[in-house]
Order: sequence, then C-alpha cells, then structure tokens
Amino acid sequence: MPRRQGYALLIALVAGTAALAAVVAFTGSLLFSGSRPKATATTGPQGRARTPAAPAHSSGLWLATWAAAPVLGAADPNHGQDLTHRTVRNVVHTSIGGNAARITLSNLFGTQPLLIDNVTVNTRPVTFRGAPTTTVAAGRQIVSDPVVVPVAADADLVVTLRTPTADGPVTVHPNSHQSSYVETGQGTWRSTAWRYLTAVDVHSQSAAGTVVALGDSLTAGTGSTTDANTRWPDILSDRLNGRYAVVNQGIGGNRLLRDGIGQRALDRFDRDVLGITGAKTVVIALGINDVQGFPQEKDPLRILDALRTLTQRAHARGLHVIGATLMPYQGYRSWTPVQNTVRTRVNEMIRAGGVFDEFLDFDRALRDPAHPHRLYPAFDSGDHLHLNDAGYQRLGSLVGTADLVPTRPSSDAL
Repeated sequence: MPRRQGYALLIALVAGTAALAAVVAFTGSLLFSGSRPKATATTGPQGRARTPAAPAHSSGLWLATWAAAPVLGAADPNHGQDLTHRTVRNVVHTSIGGNAARITLSNLFGTQPLLIDNVTVNTRPVTFRGAPTTTVAAGRQIVSDPVVVPVAADADLVVTLRTPTADGPVTVHPNSHQSSYVETGQGTWRSTAWRYLTAVDVHSQSAAGTVVALGDSLTAGTGSTTDANTRWPDILSDRLNGRYAVVNQGIGGNRLLRDGIGQRALDRFDRDVLGITGAKTVVIALGINDVQGFPQEKDPLRILDALRTLTQRAHARGLHVIGATLMPYQGYRSWTPVQNTVRTRVNEMIRAGGVFDEFLDFDRALRDPAHPHRLYPAFDSGDHLHLNDAGYQRLGSLVGTADLVPTRPSSDAL
C-alpha cells in the first residue's frame, strides 16, 4: 500500500474511533440521565438498603443479577499481609442479563480506607461519581456509576479491580465454588474467594424482580462441583429462564441466633436481603447450624421465633417469604438423638403454618425413606450433611416458578 494511502487510512480509523466513542458517551448519558443514588445511600453503612438509580428513557428495571454476602476480614492467603499492587479478577455467574451494569464494593471488615484505582466489568471501565478511582472507608461500601456494557444471562462475568495501596484485612466471601484470580508482581493465583465485590446489578428490560436465597452452606453449595454452577439457586435460576433474577446469599456455617462464620442472619438480613436491588421474594433456608453446630441450640422455639422475626421484617418491606424445613444429617459428626428431636420439632411447626407464607419441604424431599433421619445416599456428598450436585438439583426443582412472587396485602403480617 502506498504510504499516502496508509496515512489516509490511519487518519480515517482515528476519526472513526473518536466518533464511535462520542456516540457511546452520548448513549450512556441518555440512558442514565435519570436520578442516581444519593451519597448517603451509595457510601452508607453495610446494612442500609441501596436506592436504585432509575434510568430515564427506559421501561427497564435495575435488578441484582448476582450477590455474595461479605463474610470475614482476612489476610490474603496468597501473599500474607502484603495487600499492595494487586489486581483481583472476580469471576461471578449471572442469573439475568441486561444492557448496563453497576457494582457494589465492600470494605466492611477493613480497618483502613481502601483505595481502588482501576475497575472494569468485562473490560469496560467503571467510574465512581465520574472518577476512575475510589476510596472505600473502613466498614463501608460503595456503589459504582452505571456503565453501558452488555451483560449476558447465565454467563460468567469478570469484575477486575486493582488495589495499589491496600492496608488491612480483605473483605472476602470464601468457599465460593467459583474460580477467581489474584495477580501480583510474583504471579497469578487461582482463588475460590470473592474479594471486595458483593453485588452486581443490571438494567433489565424483561425480568420482573429478584429472588434472594438466604441460607448456610446448603445454599452456598458446599459439596457441589467448582465452576459448574450447580448450587440450588443456580438450578432455580435456570428454571426461571430470565423471568426473575436469583442471588445466592448463602454463607457456609451461618446461623440464625449466633455469630460465627459470618454475622448471624438476624443481623445481616437488612444488608443481605432487604438491601438487594429489586428484591421481591426471599427463600429462607437456615437453622440447621443452630441445631448441629456448637454451642447447640436446645430450644426449637428460639429457632422458630427467629424465623418468624425474619418473615415479619420481610413483610414490612413487601417481600414474599418462602421457608424451608431442616434436612436430616444422621451420620454427621455432631448428630445426636436429642438434637435430631430439636430439628424435627422445628419442621413440624413449619409444616403447621404461621412461620412463612409458603414452605419447601427440603427434609422430605432429600431424606432416605428407609432411614428418615439420614440423607438419601444418591444426594449425599459423603459427609451426611452436605449435598452433591444431584442433591442440589433436587432442591432447585422444588421451588414452584409459576407464582414465585404472588401479590400480598401489605397489611398481612404474622
């Protein structure tokens, strides 16, 4: 090619790129020229519900497509206390898609301000109040500006962030059953912990709301295959096929009445359920760790009172509540006949009504008919408490999808 033609082509490409950038910027300004979250909601305490930014010129909704509860603050296992100059690539699996996204970053367990100087969603740059960098105060979270980026449903999404001067515990969700990556000057490490990222919202033109699964390891997916997305909320999401988003707020080891692994459900409910964008229904599958974990709860009424309290708080915000019975675990190291009686009493009262709007009988669906205090062997991961992929497939198939979010009178309270 003659040099002059080459220069002409180069000039045309540069001009075309500039024009395309201008169109993208203009489109973004049109899509997101509506109201945005107020500063107090964007950077507020972890328990405060986030105010959704309603895009102008659009009939769609902002909904959470993915979330993970912050669990603890930890030194990064890949390089001890040195948290600086790291690039974190959090890989998350979406439930619904959309034409734009925004993310929530948490420094809940940090003891120092967290500087993040570069963030992308699927390589598309993310800003915070118009700036490419942000600082998250200790104990706080921040919601990004909306970014125009196509987000596919039922697909992996990569949220990359860089922390050049981090100092203090990393806010993590461990045991994610998903491969993410951390890159430092010494190399790149695979990780099954999500760091700092606690939610991804999308602007959806089709989904009607978000279903929140609140639970313990049996919701988080302990025993399921890593990177296969076979936790029961994943199965439910597949069955809903984009009608509703589904987010998994399970924490392995979590309890209703006591802090332990993660804050107890009574304390994290506002943040992890009521604070989820577009939440319409919550499925509560909690209580087995209160029964089997140490110290063991001896009074079934205390567990039931806690479940009723969560239902009342959900009703006050207009959410529909589905609960689950407690599955059998005979053969697990902490099983005793006395604690099994506590479990069966909780289940009897759930089945009798007055605890949830509806209930799912996880117990009857997963137990061995010949030995009803044990899991059915085909669903047992091997430790007699947690499930394998087939067991989670069974749980995910129990949720009725036709009327998952029925209309409830706002005055209906327990």
